[in-house]
Amino acid sequence: MDFGRSIKKEPFIPTSSMGDIAFLLLVFFMVTTIFRDENGLPVELPRAEAGEEVNRELVSNVYINRVGQISIDDRLVQVKHIRDIMGTKISDNPQLIVAFKTDHYADYGTVSDVMEELKEVNAVRVFFNSDVDGTPGPKY
Repeated sequence: MDFGRSIKKEPFIPTSSMGDIAFLLLVFFMVTTIFRDENGLPVELPRAEAGEEVNRELVSNVYINRVGQISIDDRLVQVKHIRDIMGTKISDNPQLIVAFKTDHYADYGTVSDVMEELKEVNAVRVFFNSDVDGTPGPKY
């Protein structure tokens, strides 16, 4: 007769190597995965074949420097006066081209405010340049 206690053994799953297995699976998938560059939509941008000389009377220069000062044709102005000044210039010459030049470190909030003012007076013939200080600027 066996009078000893019977101990029920519960099933045991060893989890001590689970972290190692997860790490090995992670490394395996990282090594075998192929990353593709996203090409996006194919876009063909127009290229200028040759620059054309424009009469200086048809161009109005708007400059913004790195401290936020705005100059229209070498005259310092504030954002609130841009609409009046450019509105007068556009009404005098509807073919006016606005040369919009910014410093590489110009505050984009100021640039946006000036662009909104130009849009309000229907100055739609605008070209942008961001290398006033000689260093190429970011692509906006």
